[in-house]
Amino acid sequence: MPATATGAGRQGGDTVADTDRRDTGPEDAPGTDPEDAPGTDPEDAPGTDPEDAPETDPETHPETDPAAGPEAGPKAADGARPRWKKRLRRIALAVLLILLVPLLTAEAALRVTYMGDPADGTHTRDRDAMWLGHAWVDGRKTDADLTALARELRTTGIRDLYVHTGPMEHDGTLPESLYPNARRFVEGVHRELPGVRVQAFLGDVLATESPDGMRLEKASTRAAVVGSARQVLDAGYDGVHLDLEPLHSGDRDYLSLLDDVRAVTRARDAPLSVAAHQIDPLPGFHSFWGTVAGHPKWWSQEFFGQVARRVDQIAVMSYDTMQPLESLYGGYVAQQTSLALEATPPTTHLLMGLPFYHENRFGHWNHAETVAAAVRGVRLGLSRTDAGRERFGVAAYIDFAATEEDWASYRDGWVR
Repeated sequence: MPATATGAGRQGGDTVADTDRRDTGPEDAPGTDPEDAPGTDPEDAPGTDPEDAPETDPETHPETDPAAGPEAGPKAADGARPRWKKRLRRIALAVLLILLVPLLTAEAALRVTYMGDPADGTHTRDRDAMWLGHAWVDGRKTDADLTALARELRTTGIRDLYVHTGPMEHDGTLPESLYPNARRFVEGVHRELPGVRVQAFLGDVLATESPDGMRLEKASTRAAVVGSARQVLDAGYDGVHLDLEPLHSGDRDYLSLLDDVRAVTRARDAPLSVAAHQIDPLPGFHSFWGTVAGHPKWWSQEFFGQVARRVDQIAVMSYDTMQPLESLYGGYVAQQTSLALEATPPTTHLLMGLPFYHENRFGHWNHAETVAAAVRGVRLGLSRTDAGRERFGVAAYIDFAATEEDWASYRDGWVR
């Protein structure tokens, strides 16, 4: 970052010495009268009589004034400030290099990761998914809207719809008034799109980085979430999709919650799916970022695997990556795909998120995070890690922000 240097200002005005008496007549010139010449009379010799010793006038000799500032001090003090400035500049440069060199190295590695050609056959397995907005179940969407959605989805590999049905209350409960049109929508999807499942997308903010939010450490809250899962299955949904954020890596209460919810979904022969945070791009990066920014955005690969083994589907939110260029974003998605494949057992269905929305902010640059780059990154990661993985797909976020370009990039790059 540019540093602002504050320089010392010039001293203003004339010095006191410039205002002393200036007698310029020849008769007053020093040394013209022998009797007045210094050193001719022993009694007048300087230094022989202490009382006659000249006194130092601070007004005419500012360099000896003890109250004067550092600029009026000895030359040694004059050089101290420039030396300190140089030292501070060197420290700032060293800190900048310490931060920039690893970052630039990592970004260069992502660019390299984006190079190459995906393997043949790295296309849809007809196991893709899409997040849908709340309007589908609160009564705002009509039968005509469903017909248009079905027309769009028929030419894709999307087989699961995560429909926003919450948010849950902070105590884990779910008001039924939030989804009055749910059963009708689920039945309509089954009619228009046979074989497509509708899962209730249940989310809430966790009290992990603020005093407000859901507290999973409370057994009563976890029990209420389990009750909400049972409630949406009773309403006709085909499965349960949980999205609780921000969820810190290693949260044992979350793992316990997944075990309890899955017991309910298994008893109903229904899938349990979750939205998952990204995986550490470098080992332990979530701990570093949590210390620096107070928000450990990533999960460790180990924790990701622990979550993946407890669910039927895990969808990585592989967007909002802070990457400034399309090639870097694509390389990042390729890396995330490889890390997720390594941690996810083949019995769990893994999905990589696609950004079907458009924002410009620090965490998400619209020109960089494109569907085309994400699809290519997914194919590259799949090619290099497990090209034959069957339980694999992509998940598009979100329907109401999607453009024709997003759909075209998904179809051309992934569906074919």
